[in-house]
Amino acid sequence: MKTNKTIKVDYLARVEGEGGLKIRIKDGEVKDVKLNIFEPPRYFEGFLRGRKYSEAPDITARICGICPVAYQMSSIHAMEAVFGLKVNGPLRELRRLLYCGEWIESHVLHAYLLHAPDFLGYQDAIQLAGDHPEVVKAGLKLKKIGNEIVNLLGGREIHPINARIGGWYKIPSRKKFMALLEQLKWARDTAVDVVKFTSTLNFPDFERDYEYIALSHPDEYALNEGRLVSTKGLDIAVDEYEDHFEEVHMKHSTSLHSNHIG
Repeated sequence: MKTNKTIKVDYLARVEGEGGLKIRIKDGEVKDVKLNIFEPPRYFEGFLRGRKYSEAPDITARICGICPVAYQMSSIHAMEAVFGLKVNGPLRELRRLLYCGEWIESHVLHAYLLHAPDFLGYQDAIQLAGDHPEVVKAGLKLKKIGNEIVNLLGGREIHPINARIGGWYKIPSRKKFMALLEQLKWARDTAVDVVKFTSTLNFPDFERDYEYIALSHPDEYALNEGRLVSTKGLDIAVDEYEDHFEEVHMKHSTSLHSNHIG
């Protein structure tokens, strides 16, 4: 007997933000899925109007407490493009390190505290810790190391304030960098173990015809510089984004949706 039903989850507990999910099933097949981001808009574009260009990075960093570096560095790169500035050498490498710190703390949060309980059959990370305390402790330690990198370079763990257009306000001392060395060696080895562990998880066998779009760089893993490429042949400069994409409001969500129109 084929099933007709609607699954509605008003509050998702496994996302970094506020969202709901609605799935419509007809004749046993999923016909429609809507992810509803109902976090209210905060009008950061309006906050930036009339402000000095140098204020933009610190304002945009406050868009998110988990991934502030992404917004901050996007703002910095946009301003540097306007002024024709190019940051290279050690200053650029430190920017990548700041970004890595954010990725560590954000991805560890996602893998250990949001997804691992689902894959392992637990209601949440607290229940997981009851049977596997070493797993949760390792995750929290990894996340803390990511936070410490952001704190060292950004001036604080959340909403960093040290990155600026053209470089940095202040460079930490070599002594402070070296204080993180042993922790980072442990984090590297533990991260390898995490990859091995996640490769054993039972992922659904599901594929769909979808165009994946990301930054690409010829010499390194692209974090905040590169070209926009896709699995269907897109290859454009970042400043050509508006020529190839349109951002639209969806009735069911406050989050903008970006459609490739090329």
